[in-house]
Amino acid sequence: MSVTEARAFDDSQTAGSAPPAEGLADTVDDLACRDPSAHPRALRRVFLWAGRLVGGAVIAIALASVAAVGILRWVDPPASSFMLRHALVMVGLGRPPPYYHHRWVPWKEIPASVRIAAIAAEDQRFPVHHGFDPVEIRKALAEYRQGGTLRGASTISQQTAKNLFLWPGRSWLRKGLEAWFTAWIELLWSKKRILEVYLNIVQLSPSTYGVGAASERYLHRHVSELSLEQASLLAGVLPAPGAYRLDKPSDRLLRRAAWIADQSRRLGGVRYLKRL
Repeated sequence: MSVTEARAFDDSQTAGSAPPAEGLADTVDDLACRDPSAHPRALRRVFLWAGRLVGGAVIAIALASVAAVGILRWVDPPASSFMLRHALVMVGLGRPPPYYHHRWVPWKEIPASVRIAAIAAEDQRFPVHHGFDPVEIRKALAEYRQGGTLRGASTISQQTAKNLFLWPGRSWLRKGLEAWFTAWIELLWSKKRILEVYLNIVQLSPSTYGVGAASERYLHRHVSELSLEQASLLAGVLPAPGAYRLDKPSDRLLRRAAWIADQSRRLGGVRYLKRL
């Protein structure tokens, strides 16, 4: 091989070796990118963004719920979550409308007899507590520790929150949401507004909601005409409208209604309502 041919051969070998060197560099860079320490950083970024999204959604839902409570301080709700749930069940069963009976009655048309009967039956410390009755809660816990069942100690405010926004049941999630809505209802509404909404959405028979519709269906008169005894009969089915029948009052319901009427008088009747 001549000197010229040798140089040509060396040059060709040098030229051919350049691409492998560049490819090796790329491989090293790829390996560097695949450094295991990069994965935890990437995961942290993913979790950080996911946390921000979830946190933003929770804040948005919380603000929306507070806004809804604020609006309903002035706007009468056309229906409650319990009514809508009942309607969905009826639709699923193929029942024709009306799916439930309801008629809103303004505060001025709800007589004192109905107001005091509801308080006497369900929440006698309603004017003075802030949504939760610590006395009844302690009593319920004491009875449970002594071997009894854990009964409810819900106030009218709590029942309003549950019936208006939530669903039946005893889950911790529902109780937590109930406490949230109750706190805001007590903060943004007056006691009169709480009682007005409660009396208009509370369930009084399997398909009847509110004292207006119940009075017309079962007592055959406008709610403004109810006596204390008649109002006590309506309040007697609370909070278990499925256990009593207003169209055929049992002896048990009549005894409960008599007790509610007596409690209403003992509380002071109309004078007691001035505390609202």
